Amino acid sequence: MKKIKIQLGFIAMLASAVLVACGDDFVEVDPINENSEDFFNTEEDYQDALVGAYDLLQATYLNVMVGEIASDNTLAGGESATDTPGIQQIDNMTHTPVNQQLRDIWGWMFAGVNRANYILEFQNKTEFAGKDQVIAQARFLRAYYYFELVKWFGDVPLAVDQRLLFGDQFNVDRTPKEEVYAQIEQDLIFAAETLPATQAEQGRITSGAARALLGKAYLYQDKFTEAANALDQVIAGPYDLVDDYSTIFEQEGENSIESVFEVQYTDKEGAGFGCLQCSEGNVAVGFNGIRNYSGPLFDSGFSFNVPVKEVYDAFEPGDSRRDIAILNIEEFSAANGATYNEGFEHTGFYNRKYIARKGDANLGDANLTNPNNYRSIRFADVLLMAAEAHNRKTTPNDGLAQQYLNRVRRRAFGDTNHDITASGATLTDFIYAERRLELVGEGHRFFDLVRTGRAAQNIDGFTPNKNEVFPIPAIEIQLAGNRWEQNQGYTN
Repeated sequence: MKKIKIQLGFIAMLASAVLVACGDDFVEVDPINENSEDFFNTEEDYQDALVGAYDLLQATYLNVMVGEIASDNTLAGGESATDTPGIQQIDNMTHTPVNQQLRDIWGWMFAGVNRANYILEFQNKTEFAGKDQVIAQARFLRAYYYFELVKWFGDVPLAVDQRLLFGDQFNVDRTPKEEVYAQIEQDLIFAAETLPATQAEQGRITSGAARALLGKAYLYQDKFTEAANALDQVIAGPYDLVDDYSTIFEQEGENSIESVFEVQYTDKEGAGFGCLQCSEGNVAVGFNGIRNYSGPLFDSGFSFNVPVKEVYDAFEPGDSRRDIAILNIEEFSAANGATYNEGFEHTGFYNRKYIARKGDANLGDANLTNPNNYRSIRFADVLLMAAEAHNRKTTPNDGLAQQYLNRVRRRAFGDTNHDITASGATLTDFIYAERRLELVGEGHRFFDLVRTGRAAQNIDGFTPNKNEVFPIPAIEIQLAGNRWEQNQGYTN
């Protein structure tokens, strides 16, 4: 997909509707006569703006990495206890409203919302064949960014078909999350009914991606019957599990039949720390990498997001996923002569799904330009969400829930000897356990624990009625004239 740079943000990032560069050098460009209201005169204008709306998906690397660190799957790691303090605080559940990573997530996701809304604000300006496809993709992207915001922060300002511009912060309030979810549902239903089942261009949104995210949004609201209905439609096709789990997270496994929605990354454009959200590469991969590594297969990294022994040991004997999902660096180095340095909170394990592989172009800062795509919604995830929805709905269908769960387990073990036959609450627990193992390292665990009420018993330092959501960045409240209430349990 063609890449363009269009910076659109919220509050502190709202000084300009369109910025045609990242970093400080944008102030040196020649002025242009065109303004945002004069745009959208051709199909190409709409397509370019749509690429800009897609582009902020790449910034969700931070959501994935920090979401995993917030859970009981991994520790922050890094070089020392003071390496990227905001990440260390989230790992320890001591984060406050003054946290750079939380502010980045807030700002970057609202930038994505604004980019989508920019298209939708002018959706009726120019007619052309296939415009409904552009609108449907923009509405999916708005829903995707808002879903991230609601997961992280709860009630957030809701803007529909209009940009949030500089000055709006003084009259825009936080919207109850129930209303935000209602808009997410409307956007995804429209996208599911409008978009095709397959796209010629990899990474483009499909009807299946829209229904999968819709099912997930329902699941997060405990709307289990609605979730089951949406997810069953995704399971009907054209997706399936790949036969070999070990290929999923390698380059040959990108955009496979198991990929329902995948964030595209590339190493063809360099990046630096001055604008992490500008990187076309998956920044989290470098952060997750092995510290000062020398050896086969992998490249060096910063040793963040290190899995704990408890999750490594949670895999049953014979489960083929363990050593594909989690790298036991001590065993690997002993067998391959690799060398490395132990980072802070060294556990002996790395997130093998998302660590740097050899063979990248290594443009710019090599740790920031890894081309590893993020499998945002995998078919295995859909099967497990559907299993949970059928198991937990008012009139359960445990037989179908078992069927979906066991499809995932049969690939993991290569047989039917490990099928689950339990029902009721016992089956629920098996589904929860399977989600952890199948999806470890993919950024879902913290939010799964929160939405199912199990976070306090599993996450060290988690405070109920507080840590279910993260604090609104203090600077955002200040820039809104101190009109917004902070999330419960946090003080500015």
